[in-house]
Amino acid sequence: MTLANIPTAPVLPGARHLHSGKVRDLYELTDGPHVGKLLMVASDRLSIFDYVLETTIPDKGEILTRTSLWWFDQLADVVPNHIVSTGVPDEVAGRAVICDNLAMYPVECVARGYLTGTGLLDYNASDPDHAVCGIPLPPGLVDGSRLPEPIFTPATKADLGDHDENVSYDAVVATVGAETAAELRDLTLAVYRRAEAIARERGIILADTKLEFGVSTGSTTTKEIVLADEVLTPDSSRYWPAAEWQPGRAQPSYDKQIVRNWALSPESGWDKASGEAPPPLPPEVIERTRSRYVEAYELLTGETF
Repeated sequence: MTLANIPTAPVLPGARHLHSGKVRDLYELTDGPHVGKLLMVASDRLSIFDYVLETTIPDKGEILTRTSLWWFDQLADVVPNHIVSTGVPDEVAGRAVICDNLAMYPVECVARGYLTGTGLLDYNASDPDHAVCGIPLPPGLVDGSRLPEPIFTPATKADLGDHDENVSYDAVVATVGAETAAELRDLTLAVYRRAEAIARERGIILADTKLEFGVSTGSTTTKEIVLADEVLTPDSSRYWPAAEWQPGRAQPSYDKQIVRNWALSPESGWDKASGEAPPPLPPEVIERTRSRYVEAYELLTGETF
């Protein structure tokens, strides 16, 4: 399926459907103790290269939700978050949270501690300047290189079906103002540093992560920045097994890279340039992907899924 025909979100009692994205369905609660709050439901959908696949990954929505909740707890002293309650309708139990309705900043806040993905593309394209989002880096770095220190590499929030685009820090300043841009940068890097240290203790490298922030839409005069959406899941972060880290090649991962690799392989028979959606995933790719999501959750949290 393309992003234009994401499955219709289920009807839920006491909730009004507002929007569906690549993975999540968003509702406004119309009944009960949290009227006016948002209900965010994580589906088992999976997207690659801006296509939502026909194939789903069993339990993915619950894994993402439990992972986010665990990380919100680990980060509670770093930044407040949008979680109000996990007392959700039975139909979406385990895969949904009730959260505050925030005014979201139109910036994807990305922190990178390692060079890969679009950061690597920017780095190579800017030769001989060796820069990512305008931040100069040492020459000679390769795929998987650890950076001298984590960097803030923001991106624009693209419309559904479009690509996020890396932008400079000055572009963020122009969008949200100098004071807010500095706060977003500092919070993003603080979250990354805390999470990277926790993951490393558990044998996992957090290569990079994407965060979203907002402020309360209430009448309060304080405009405290709040961490929102999902946080530090395998959908929004690159996790690598630390024992297998080897710069100069693509790293084994705990995320949907398994699906990306299969889609780009001759085995799939898919041409990325064709404009057509990738084919359905074979059972073995589905199971390997689910297993990696579960493994990441269990290694990070110490809990059994």
